[in-house]
Amino acid sequence: MITASLVNELRKKTNVGMMECKKALTETNGDIDAAVTYLRERGIMKAAGKADREASEGIIAARLSADGKTGILIEVNCETDFVSRNESYVKFVDQIADTLAASSAKNLDEALAEKIEGLSVEDFVKAKVLELGENIRLRKFERFDLQDNGAIAQYIHMGGKVGVLLEVSASSGDTAAKEGFRDLVKDITLHIAAAAPKGLSRDEISEDQIEAEKNIYRAQLAAEGKPAEMIEKIVLGKIGKFFSEAVLLEQAFVKDPETTIKKLVEQVGKDLGDTLAVKRFVRFGLGE
Repeated sequence: MITASLVNELRKKTNVGMMECKKALTETNGDIDAAVTYLRERGIMKAAGKADREASEGIIAARLSADGKTGILIEVNCETDFVSRNESYVKFVDQIADTLAASSAKNLDEALAEKIEGLSVEDFVKAKVLELGENIRLRKFERFDLQDNGAIAQYIHMGGKVGVLLEVSASSGDTAAKEGFRDLVKDITLHIAAAAPKGLSRDEISEDQIEAEKNIYRAQLAAEGKPAEMIEKIVLGKIGKFFSEAVLLEQAFVKDPETTIKKLVEQVGKDLGDTLAVKRFVRFGLGE
């Protein structure tokens, strides 16, 4: 029987992923030394040896189903901008994106287990490591499935340096086909790419992050000589400004700073005779 402790022991020896370690041990009847040889013979250890090198370049790619009800966003990193612009690397990322778009993978672990050309995505990536001699990894994967009426949208900016996945809901099933709705969704994806909100609403900003911001303001105000009894009142005002810059629904729309994203959505919904809502979004910035 291949135990978890045995897999972990091989993993520590080789710096190879758990799935490969388990497979190697299965193939060698639990013999650690034979499993090491097995991994070396297949070049997997060589690929794993590059895994500690920084990979902050690469490509962000997205795919959207024809009916607009499903979308995926991936980030595939490499070490150099030169490799990321290589035609072979671009095709490689496209293969991963196409495969995952056609799959039912819901998270990164499931995405890495999907098959391409008879290999798991994880092993497909490692084969590319051996070919190009750089640390390459599928770093992020996100999948949105439409939860109700509305649409999923995607946007790739700066040739794959920034990517956005967005879900906007509607009450009516007919609304998603209307030009006004499509324009709104497109505008919001562009806005997210440019404004980099930290969350959809205040609820999505962690208490730790809020408190960290407050502490920065407190230190600044104390350094300015503000009286202690005034500092907390001023901090409350400053944290409100922080939310207006960090929360998508409270951000000023990049195309019209006089209105917020929340008001924009409400107005377009009124124009279309429907109730619209931004349900969720994710933004990938390369290497972030």
